[in-house]
Formats: sequence, structure tokens, C-alpha cells
Amino acid sequence: METARIAFRNLYRQKRRTGLTVSIIAFGVVAVILFTALAGSFKNMMISQITDSMLGHLQIHRSGYVESLDTMPLNLVIEEKHIDQLKKVLGEIREIEGYTLRILLATLLSNYADTTNIKLSAIDPASEQLVTPLLPGRITEGKFLEKGQILLPNLVARGLELGIASEAVVIATNVDGSVNGTSLVVSGIVETTVGPSGKYGYIHIDDARELLRMESLQVSEVAIRLKDAETLTPVMKKLQTALEGIKDDKGKPVFEVHPWKALSPFNNIANMIDLMTIFIQVILVTIVLISIMNVMLMAVYERTKEIGTIAAIGTMPSSIMSLFIFEGLFLGIAGVAVGNITGLVLVYAVKAAEMTISFGQSDNILLAPQISLSTMLATTFIVILVTLLGAVEPAYKASQLDPVEALRN
Repeated sequence: METARIAFRNLYRQKRRTGLTVSIIAFGVVAVILFTALAGSFKNMMISQITDSMLGHLQIHRSGYVESLDTMPLNLVIEEKHIDQLKKVLGEIREIEGYTLRILLATLLSNYADTTNIKLSAIDPASEQLVTPLLPGRITEGKFLEKGQILLPNLVARGLELGIASEAVVIATNVDGSVNGTSLVVSGIVETTVGPSGKYGYIHIDDARELLRMESLQVSEVAIRLKDAETLTPVMKKLQTALEGIKDDKGKPVFEVHPWKALSPFNNIANMIDLMTIFIQVILVTIVLISIMNVMLMAVYERTKEIGTIAAIGTMPSSIMSLFIFEGLFLGIAGVAVGNITGLVLVYAVKAAEMTISFGQSDNILLAPQISLSTMLATTFIVILVTLLGAVEPAYKASQLDPVEALRN
């Protein structure tokens, strides 16, 4: 305790240097907290835009369907008997908030004068809004879907000059190879978002069944929304275990379970954000390490004669080493304390300022930066540990000084 008291008092001998060192450490902590909070907010916003407006958290398909997703094959759909089995399994998992059935179609769309290719997602409007609650918010004109209507992506609507209440013809090839068409009324225009599924149009699932002449219910995918997105991995494992026993006539598993990460290219961006966060943290921690080493080395050089004096009167090398390690520790604790307080204030200031960004074609998306207690504790522990490591080498150098040589300095 006496050594710690002396070390604490020594920091007042160079107030300017001590203040500058604490400021550098605090800057590193503030930068880590602020960048982590903003990067995490952007990542969560991006994931929310993808899962809550298009994909859902999990999707279930017939085995082999995802590999052929671009062609949207109608021969790899989930049959009605398997749908009933699937509903029973989903109803037993309490972490699931809701699910929706979809039929995906590659079709032609005509305004009676021009024709273009379009991909459609046939949905049940009520269950779809439960799984993708942000989907209605993507409608820029008109209203949500009802039977006999179609929601068109804005680029397709603009290209075919189709507006609200316009009539359009959807033409599709059935599973048996025959061609059928149906006339639908445009109920709304939905904005196109980044990613493949952000360019789909939407029709009612009953209209799709009539178009494809489905006598029994068949679906391309089942999208699932969880009560807590953090439970995605355990729920996915639970689903896989529950569904692996359902086999087709050939004894092969009927279902495949996929998280949103496996269905969207934006998972790579999320991983890049995580890597960038770690990279920034490493750089800032390195700055702290170099700063502490520099300050402690200067303290040793300036106090060489003093170190020789206390060594000559019998102070043990371990005590001299402890003295400098305590100084480094106190600098680290002070810097972390100032940095944590300042970082929290800035995070809440940014949140209160209601900063918005654009993502894809969506504007004015509100950033909600937040920092978890675990992240702050981890940052605190790492910075203090690095501070101690930075003080070890100068402290060891001080403890090994020869008293006679030090007194001659």
C-alpha cells in the first residue's frame, strides 16, 4: 500500500505529462466505444431492413430448392402433407413469433402493350406482415395487397408505365409445362431494396394457386420470425433436429433450414463491419500501449538518480518495479474512467440527435447507437491490461539499474 501511495503521488510531479497520457488513453477508449456503438447500430439496422422487410429470420425449403433458387423451380415445392407436419413442429417452438407460407414465381408481366420478366412472391397478407413488419413501409404509393391485386416494384411499374388501379396480366408456366395467365389490379408500388429478394413483386397466395392451377396447397418456402433474433442459432438447431425425421418417399430428408445469413449477400457486409471494428480496436489499443511505454520510459530516464538513491538505501528491485507498474496502472484506470464516461455521453448525444442515414433506396433511417455493458467491461479490461504490459518493460529496466551507476547519472 505504501508503494501504491508513493506511485500515486509521483503522478503529480509531472501534471502536464500525466494529463496528456490520461487524455490519450481516454481518447482511445472513447473512439472504441463510439465506433463500436455506431458500427453496431448500422449493422443492426441493415440486418433489420433485410429480415423485417424481406427474408424473415429463418426460412424452410424443400431439400435442393435453394441451390436452384434463381429459377424458382415448381417441382421442388413443399407438398400439403408436409406443410401440415411442418406447422405442427413450428407450433411447438415457443421462440417463434410467427411464420408465413410463400410461393415464388418467375413470370411475365404485361400491360397489354409491353411485356417484361418479373419475379413474384405469392403471400398471405396477414401472416406476411407478422413475419416482415417493415414490408408495408416499403410501399411508396397505394396500399397493401388484397386478393386480385398485385404490388409492383417501382422500377417495373415505371418501365411498363403502370400506376395505381392499372390492370396488368401475369403469365406463368405451370409445373406440367402449360402456360396460364391472370389479370390483376395494381394496388401499390413497393420500393426496390438492395438484394435479390428486394426486387420481387407480390401477389396473393390464392391468386398464385389459381394461376398455377394448384389443386392442393404447395409452397416454395416458409419464412419464420423469432421473438428474439439472438436465439436464431439455437432455434435453427432445434428445427433441424425436429425436421430431420420427416422423409420423402425415397427416404431423404424433406426440409432444409436456412438462416437469413445464408440467403443474403449482406451477411458478408455484416462480417466486414465486425472485422473493421476489431481492426479499429487493435489500432487504438496499440496507440495506448505505445503511449504508456513512452511515458514510463521517460519517467525512468528522468528519475535515474532517484532510483539509484532508493536502491542504495536498501529498496528491493521488486519494490522499485512495483512502483512504476503502479504508476502505469493508475494512468490506465484514470484514462479508462474518463474515456468510459465521455464515450457514454457521446453515444447518448448521437442518439438524442436522431441522426439518419440512407441504406439502399431507403432514406432517413434512424441510427440508434448503443453500447452493451459487456463491451464496455471488455474494453476496460483490455486497456488496463495493455497499460500494465506497457509499464512492465520500463519498470523492469528501472529495477535493474546499478545503484552506483545511477547515482553518477
